[in-house]
Amino acid sequence: MTGDPVESPLAARVLDALLRENYAGLVGLVQRETLRLPNRSVRLLRARPAFLSELVVDPAQGLTLNDVLVAVRALADPRDETAAFERECRDALATIKLHRDARPAVHRRLARLPDELRTGPGAFYETLAAYNDHPVHPTGRSRAGLSLADLSRYAPEFGPSFTLRWAAVRDATLAGSPPVWWPTPSDVGLDAPGALSTFRLFPVHPLAVRQVAEHRGAILAPDPYLQVTPTLSMRTVTAAPLDHLKLPLPTSTLGLRNRRTIVPGTLPDGALVERVLRDVLARESDLPILLADEQTYGHAQDPLLGYLVRRFPPETAHAHIVPVAALLAESPDDTNAYVIERWDIRSLFDAYLSALFSFNVTLFRYGIALEAHQQNVALVLDDAPLRLLLKDNDGALINTSRLRERLPPSPTADPRDLIDRRMTTSDDEALARVFVTITLHLCAAAPALGLAERGLLPWRTGLAMIRERLDEALGPGETFLRARTLDADTLPGKAMVTAGTLVDKARTGAADINKHYGPPGPNYLLPDVKCC
Repeated sequence: MTGDPVESPLAARVLDALLRENYAGLVGLVQRETLRLPNRSVRLLRARPAFLSELVVDPAQGLTLNDVLVAVRALADPRDETAAFERECRDALATIKLHRDARPAVHRRLARLPDELRTGPGAFYETLAAYNDHPVHPTGRSRAGLSLADLSRYAPEFGPSFTLRWAAVRDATLAGSPPVWWPTPSDVGLDAPGALSTFRLFPVHPLAVRQVAEHRGAILAPDPYLQVTPTLSMRTVTAAPLDHLKLPLPTSTLGLRNRRTIVPGTLPDGALVERVLRDVLARESDLPILLADEQTYGHAQDPLLGYLVRRFPPETAHAHIVPVAALLAESPDDTNAYVIERWDIRSLFDAYLSALFSFNVTLFRYGIALEAHQQNVALVLDDAPLRLLLKDNDGALINTSRLRERLPPSPTADPRDLIDRRMTTSDDEALARVFVTITLHLCAAAPALGLAERGLLPWRTGLAMIRERLDEALGPGETFLRARTLDADTLPGKAMVTAGTLVDKARTGAADINKHYGPPGPNYLLPDVKCC
């Protein structure tokens, strides 16, 4: 490969995403497997395997980010956020280089941890996963507005620990009971309990202190309290052996518009969807699924003043809780090159696919599709059969009429009570798009492709396992979803870069930037598709 060994692959991934999404009509500039940009010609290759697109940028031609960004500026609509996109790309490059320099020391430290400190829903596997790229979004390592020093102190890939700040907030809305580790006013240096009788304590991430201090109606406590460690999402931190704490961050990831603050309505909505899922699981008791408890939260009608206490089931306490995003992460141990190699790869991947598809196909029958991607789905690995652990349900999509047919609404789990009406639909096509882009692309095919690229499991083998487990879960009666997956001519793909940063919702028409779709891609599930 020519060019910078860090920058050139990133530039190729960025251009791949833009071409896949047909940003600014890039597909129309392709002639005989050459992309003729205004500033240069770029060689394209037939993708083998054809995952998401038929053509990909040849990574051996030494592209630079400047090559890509000059073309974007030349082709973009004047209203497009090209300056923000350029910052995002350059931030991603700087972060990748920071990771490259920091990883050896972090891995040495993690390698010294005994096995009992790697179990439970802690940060061990989350830290390892943070060094992997997002399967689809090319600049997933960028966090808008944060410096490299901020990342070193607070980002999961560095495995730091730090102490939270707290604020006393008036007129807060609370749900659930606070955990035993929640501070009292005196714990955080607020020693006037009578004066604070109408206030409630909210956790504040150190990166959000300045903004919270300026908030009217909030009193920033002088003393920090509670040592925490960041998980893969960064805004969620470990707070106790079986508790995580999600709190707002003044940054964006996976696009400028994908802000890491907490919109107040997402908290009750996520809690409501969890209750719906528990009602489904009560009827479908054979499904190998564990749910995190997300019923305790607070908000003060401000995106930087909110929190969610996530409680994990006791079954996770002594198991290895491995997010799907961590399976292909490099292991810190000498005995295994990758995390998944601790277990038998083929049998583990097969059991994982069986659990993944059986659960999500069952949900589809109830009219539910989850935005449960690689970060929010974890494998629970111990002496018991494999189970999946799910969390963070505020991005679900529910066909309310179909759900009512299968599951009469309970007073506490009625989707008609959702605040964000974008989470409801009457369109099964919309449900199928979520199923394909999240469950199929991100959670099944992307890991299979990663296994093949690392020489751990041939793509032909992994793909056959996906087909077989999906066919098994669908059965003979699920004709609609079968037609949109195994038998489809093409498969939908998200336009994450276009909707997330470059083009605003008024022009894309996307009600939800996380459910905006670009041109369809090839169906790698079809039996006659060339795999290599």
